[in-house]
Amino acid sequence: MKRVVVTGVGAVTACGIGADALWNAAHEGRTGVGPVHFPELARQMVNSAAMIAASDMDRVWAGARPRLQDQVSALALAAAREAVSHARLDEGDFGHRCGVVVGSGYGGAQTSEINMTLAARDPGARADPMCIPKVMTSAPASWIGMEFGATGPTWCVSTACASGTQSIGLAFQMIRSGMVDRVLAGGSEALLVPNVFRAWELMRVMSAKACRPFSKGRDGMVLGDGAAVVVLESLDAALARGADILCEVSGFGTTGDADDLLRPSPDGAAGSMLAALADAGLSPGDIGYVNAHGTGTIINDKSETEALRMVFGEQLADVAVSSTKPIHGHALGAAGAIEFVITVAALRARMAPPTINFLEIDDKLGIDPVANVARPFSRDACLSNSFAFGGINATLALKGFVQ
Repeated sequence: MKRVVVTGVGAVTACGIGADALWNAAHEGRTGVGPVHFPELARQMVNSAAMIAASDMDRVWAGARPRLQDQVSALALAAAREAVSHARLDEGDFGHRCGVVVGSGYGGAQTSEINMTLAARDPGARADPMCIPKVMTSAPASWIGMEFGATGPTWCVSTACASGTQSIGLAFQMIRSGMVDRVLAGGSEALLVPNVFRAWELMRVMSAKACRPFSKGRDGMVLGDGAAVVVLESLDAALARGADILCEVSGFGTTGDADDLLRPSPDGAAGSMLAALADAGLSPGDIGYVNAHGTGTIINDKSETEALRMVFGEQLADVAVSSTKPIHGHALGAAGAIEFVITVAALRARMAPPTINFLEIDDKLGIDPVANVARPFSRDACLSNSFAFGGINATLALKGFVQ
C-alpha cells in the first residue's frame, strides 16, 4: 500500500481567509464568534455565531460565479485554490489521476432560503432557474473538479458533522490503494441563514452564552460557516515533483453506532479512534494531541470523554485534548476538514491549541482540555475526531513525516 502525505492546505472561516489565519486564531485563542442578528426571525433566542466577515465574503465572491454558485461552492473553491497554490500543483498534476472528495452536510442553504422566501411571499414569482444545481450537496466537489481539470473520481460525502473527516479519510484510502495519485479533499458549509438557524435553535443544542467544551457550566454549541480543502498525495507522487511535505496521514477509522439518531455512543466513538490507530500501526501511547469533536453540549462531551478513557485509559492525562469549535464555530459538514487543517498545523508546531471559554473542570468529566492557553506536546502523532448525528463516527491519524 502507498504512503499518503499532505502537501497543501486551504481554509476560509470566521477567523479569516487562509489556513494561516485559522491556525493563528486557534493557537492564540482568538475567536471568530460574534453577534449575529436575523431581522427575519421575530424571536431569535441565540445571538452569536461564527459568521464569515462581509469583507472576506466580498473577496470570496470576487473569485466566484454568483449566478451559478451558492456560497457553499464559493467557499469550497476559495479553500481549494489556496490548497492547490500551497501545494504548488500545476496543470499536469490533475487529469484522471487526481480525484475530488468534498463533503457538505446541508448544501446550498443560501439559495434554498432565498427561493423559499420568495415563494412564500409571492407564489407566482419567478424563482432562480439555477436553484437545483446551486443547492445540490455535490456542487462544491464538481466545481472544484471543473476548476482544476481533475477528471478522476469525484465524490460528495454527506454524513452530517462527519462529512469533512470522512471525505479526507476516503481520499486517503483512494490514494493508498493506488486508485489515484492525489485528491483534493475537504468540506464546505454555509448555513447561517434565518430558517436554518431557527431550526437549530429549536433543537435546544446551541448556547445563548458561550461555547465551552468539556467545561463545567457548558450549555451548547455555536454554529459557524466555513470551508477547508487539503491536497493529499501518494508519497511517490509528492517526491517525484519535489513537493514540500507537511505531514503523513497514517490511518483512518470510521464506525456507526446503529443505536440512536441524536444521542452519541461512547462505544462507537472509541471504536472509531481504535480503528484509526490500528490502521496507522500506532498505539495510544504514540498520540500527543487529539483534536476532539468537542461541541460543548452536555451529552456529546460526556460521551466523547468516556470514549477517550476507553482508548487511552490512565494515559489520557498525558495526552493534550482540546476542542477548537469555540474559535471557528461548528461548521457541521466542514468541521472535520477545518479541524484537520488545525491538527496538521498543531502537529508541525508540536503545540495543542486551547479550548477557550473554559471555566473549571467538570467533576463528571474530570479532564482539563488544554484550558484557555495553548500547550506544547512532544509526541509525533495526532488524532482528529468527528462524531455526527446519525451515529456516524470518523477519526483521522496523522504523524510527522519521516522519509
